[in-house]
Amino acid sequence: MPKFNDNPFEDPAIDNPFADPVIQNATRNSNTIQNSIEDYNPFEHDQFVQQKTNNTNNSIATMPTTTYNTSSQQPPPTTKEQQKFGNTPISTEELQRRQEELDRKAAELDRREQQLQGREGMQQLNNWPPLPAKCCFKPCFYQDINVEIPSEFQQVVRRLYYAWMFYALAMFLNIIGGLLILFRDKTISTFLLSIFYCFLFTPASYLCWFRPVYKAFKSDSSFNFMVFFFVYFFQTIITIFQTIGIPSLGYCGYILAFEQMNNGDAFGIFVGIILLLIAICFTICSVLNVMLITKVHAIYRSSGASMAKAQAEFTNNFMSNRHVQQAASSAMSSAMNSQFNNRY
Repeated sequence: MPKFNDNPFEDPAIDNPFADPVIQNATRNSNTIQNSIEDYNPFEHDQFVQQKTNNTNNSIATMPTTTYNTSSQQPPPTTKEQQKFGNTPISTEELQRRQEELDRKAAELDRREQQLQGREGMQQLNNWPPLPAKCCFKPCFYQDINVEIPSEFQQVVRRLYYAWMFYALAMFLNIIGGLLILFRDKTISTFLLSIFYCFLFTPASYLCWFRPVYKAFKSDSSFNFMVFFFVYFFQTIITIFQTIGIPSLGYCGYILAFEQMNNGDAFGIFVGIILLLIAICFTICSVLNVMLITKVHAIYRSSGASMAKAQAEFTNNFMSNRHVQQAASSAMSSAMNSQFNNRY
């Protein structure tokens, strides 16, 4: 008996309708799409973007920095002119003002150079001692520490000048002390000697040790340094001797001050106190002398100067002196004339 299919609509040539390749391919594609839909993550793109950003930041952090470190090194400072004008164009008035300022500075430098070198047509006027214009005496020297002395030595030269001024003040106070002794003891020797020492030592100290050290720092002269050391050393000894104050020698020092205070009366004590103040002034002068001669000697030794250099400088200056050359030529001509006359 023939076998009939249970499905009347089934094609007898086809046993399984799902065995068709077209249907199987469509089924496979639908399964693939279904799996893709089930595995789809809508937040996956945001995670990828965040991960990419983090990787970029890490790579930038690991890269060697070439930026400018403002904490360890500051940029080169700009001048006031650069800060003021910057990149803005400079006007014609500003250029003209700068040019006038430069011309004025150049004229001032030229004037100073002419004063230092004594060029023709520029007469150097003496300004020391500073006397009134109507005085019968005229200044004898030209002195300007700011112009003639190098900047690194101006301070020590000023201290030497102030030390000389203080010593002159002490000598003037010594005259007052001698006058008080004249009123107290009726002795005139101290008063007269104090006047004599004031008019002798005050200008002599200026001429014999301040002017040499001034010229030494001005022209780096070893010979003037030697003159200063020699005279200033004896100046220090004399100042110490004046501080002691031996009676009847014209110096109002400690011994004479204590003698006046031991008399017992009020006027004697007053005179003793004044003399004690004068002795303290001489003590300050002695201390200043020791400090300054030590300072100048240190500067002198650091400059490489020596006694041989001073001797060579003295020889050159002595032989280049116009009066010495005239005297030598006169002596030579006289000797030649006498020898020529004796021969004939």
